[in-house]
Amino acid sequence: MAVRIVAALLSGVLFGAGLALSGMMNPAKVLNFLDLAGTWDPSLALVMGGALAVATPAFALARRARHPLFAMRFELPSPADPDPRLLGGAALFGLGWGLVGICPGPAIALLSSGLPAAFLFFAAMLAGMLLYRPFAPAG
Repeated sequence: MAVRIVAALLSGVLFGAGLALSGMMNPAKVLNFLDLAGTWDPSLALVMGGALAVATPAFALARRARHPLFAMRFELPSPADPDPRLLGGAALFGLGWGLVGICPGPAIALLSSGLPAAFLFFAAMLAGMLLYRPFAPAG
C-alpha cells in the first residue's frame, strides 16, 4: 500500500512540475492559446504534442500488460456512447477553462504559488464538486 501512495505522490509531483515548466499553470498563457483570433500563442500545442508522444507508446505498452504495476486490474472506460452527463461535464470544463484559463490539474499545482486567486479558484472548484454529489445519480 505504501508503494502505491509513494508512486501516486511522485506521479503528482512530476505532473505538477511539468505543468509549471510548460506554462500550463499560467492562466494568461492558456487564454492566449485559446484566443485564435487575437493574441494566439501556439506554444501550448507543443506541450500537448509532447504529452501525446509520451502517452501513445505508454498506452500501447499498457495494453500488453496483464495488470498495472500498482493495482490488480486496469480501470478503462467502456466504449459506450457518450452520455449527457459526460457531454455536460466536458462542456462545463471547457467553459471554465476558456473563461479563466485554469483547469483542475493546474489549479491544484497553482496552489503552490500562494496567489489568492489560486485559492479562490480551488475553493470554487471544490465547492462545485461537493455540491454535485447530492444530486449525482447512483451508479
